Amino acid sequence: MSEIEQSVEVEAPLSAVYNQWTQFEEYPRFMAGVERIEQRTPTLTHWVTEVDGVRREFDAEITEQLPDERVAWTSVGGEVRQAGVVTFHRISGTRTKVMLQLEHEPHGLVEQAGDKLGVVRRQAAGDLERFKGFIEKRGVETGGWRGQV
Repeated sequence: MSEIEQSVEVEAPLSAVYNQWTQFEEYPRFMAGVERIEQRTPTLTHWVTEVDGVRREFDAEITEQLPDERVAWTSVGGEVRQAGVVTFHRISGTRTKVMLQLEHEPHGLVEQAGDKLGVVRRQAAGDLERFKGFIEKRGVETGGWRGQV
């Protein structure tokens, strides 16, 4: 398993940042390679991705969700193996730090080579930067789910 840690500071209140992060079906608007996410239940999402020509479909289960604090998940079934957690930290009333920790297992030669070259690490950093731009430009979240898992 490979581990990635990335963070970004967002010019938006913590609750707005957290609320936006819980809008999984919006991820294709700022995550490179994510074509579609379907929210099947409050804790189960179905992902369709294509990265470097490799198309994958998989399910991810939310394993922990604490409003304004953290969202943790793990893939379930299938060949994609990953788990992660995103935590949210108030810096000030209008500034929030988002921290991502991700463990993933590269599958196949293309993904293993990409992992060695830092492709996933750069993609995670880019996704966080695009998330920052998305919420800062909008100025308000598109929705929010404040349930606890």
